[in-house]
Amino acid sequence: MDQITSIIDILFKIYYYMIFIYILMSWLPNLRENFIGELLGKLVEPYLTPFRKIIPPLFGTIDISPIIAIVVLQFAVGGLHSILALVFG
Repeated sequence: MDQITSIIDILFKIYYYMIFIYILMSWLPNLRENFIGELLGKLVEPYLTPFRKIIPPLFGTIDISPIIAIVVLQFAVGGLHSILALVFG
């Protein structure tokens, strides 16, 4: 059980950092055009797109949807931990 939760935590941290780096790359648009930027876009955008459709940018330019997406991801990981605790004890 501890190994499963450790793996889930590691995967969450990796995806969290991928989202964070992708957000930082948006400040320098040329970075998104290289291989790493395109790879991160393919991995992160499918998760961020539903949040961007629901949450409009503030003042027309400030996009807070990645922050909400990270919070939802944290809740999902917490829920997954709870489910695993109930199933495996």
